[in-house]
Amino acid sequence: MSDAAIEEVSVLSSIYCRDGEFQIVQQSGTLDGLVVQLNCTGGRGGKLNVSAVFHLDPSYPSCPPHISISTTGLSKIQCHNIRQKLMTRAAELPPEPMLLQLVEYLQVKCPDVLWSQQECVEQTEDQTEEQDGTGEEKNNQQEWTAVLLLDHIRSRNRYIGLLERWSQQLQLTCRLLLGRNPLIILLGERPNIKEFCHHLKTVKVDVDSSGKKCKERMMKVLAETPYSSLCQHRYGFIVKDYKSLSELTAVFEELNLAELYQQMLPTLSG
Repeated sequence: MSDAAIEEVSVLSSIYCRDGEFQIVQQSGTLDGLVVQLNCTGGRGGKLNVSAVFHLDPSYPSCPPHISISTTGLSKIQCHNIRQKLMTRAAELPPEPMLLQLVEYLQVKCPDVLWSQQECVEQTEDQTEEQDGTGEEKNNQQEWTAVLLLDHIRSRNRYIGLLERWSQQLQLTCRLLLGRNPLIILLGERPNIKEFCHHLKTVKVDVDSSGKKCKERMMKVLAETPYSSLCQHRYGFIVKDYKSLSELTAVFEELNLAELYQQMLPTLSG
């Protein structure tokens, strides 16, 4: 754990010093990093008590923190939406200590719409569960595989650095394949895959032909399917260059995704 991260945690503990406001849940600087919990207020007028847990990897702040949000005053959907907003905010910040900025965003700047209409949202949830059972919840919790086609990667170091940060933040396994058609293979929960795609289209990840920073607006989702139990490769974040379709085919076969690859082949060989 970096000195800057340790100092930031110390500053947080001095700011949120009331009984029960701040605590270090887990401390293992070289293995699992730090887990800190902050109990604060949020929402319109600061009327809701919110518990925010930040898991700081040993590489933090190079890697954004993992975040969880809970409160008895909001529905699960609202907590999830607030967490996603915080994760998006973290992905936009430079790789520097960011907990204070995230807490400020949570308390002051997080859109009020996320905190409002609590009863309406809860009723919608109840109606959905009655009509659809737990199908959607299971669908979101089930792991999915997605293959993304990128338009270009000019600023290689910056682009790859952001992809690695997002995959760690969203707890996705990711393989970046660089060649004629830059591809990303993602494995993880479907909402997190969707958030990854959202980052690509809303954050300036690359530069255009004139050298100006640009977003990946031309990214395409070539395939998205429930994760096959036959695929047993948990590969973290890996970058691999390929020079031919045969090499690309071998990558998909290695991951037991040959059938998925055949479905995309007309697009890749066109």
